[in-house]
Amino acid sequence: MASEQQVRQYLAYWFQLGKRVLIQGGEEALLPRPVIQGNHYSQEFESCWQKIRSTNASTAYLEGTNQTIAELLSPVWEVNPCSRCSMPVPIRTVGVSASSECPCFDLPDWPNSEIPQPRAPVDSQALLLHIRDRLRQASGQ
Repeated sequence: MASEQQVRQYLAYWFQLGKRVLIQGGEEALLPRPVIQGNHYSQEFESCWQKIRSTNASTAYLEGTNQTIAELLSPVWEVNPCSRCSMPVPIRTVGVSASSECPCFDLPDWPNSEIPQPRAPVDSQALLLHIRDRLRQASGQ
């Protein structure tokens, strides 16, 4: 089962490549900019996520996919890296999926190792503290 955090990260990665979330039968398209701000998701991304969750996630889906956000949050789906481009993709864990295409199928210049890859926010301070603690532990302090 994909956790809420995994689904949020899945959307954040694809937003960074310009994919939109379509809601209300495709009547409205959401694409927050920027997605990441410093070491956390941007307010625009958080507002977008809240809108997706509050407007019936059973009608919201990532452009180029068939799975709704509500389906991804069910026990039937997992989010794993695509074997072609390493981006997060939904994979059905129970039964057979009608489509196993990665949303990258319609991005003509993807995968592209020449540009920065989409990413999740990084808390640099926490990461540096973790490195410091490991170094202290290794030196016996």
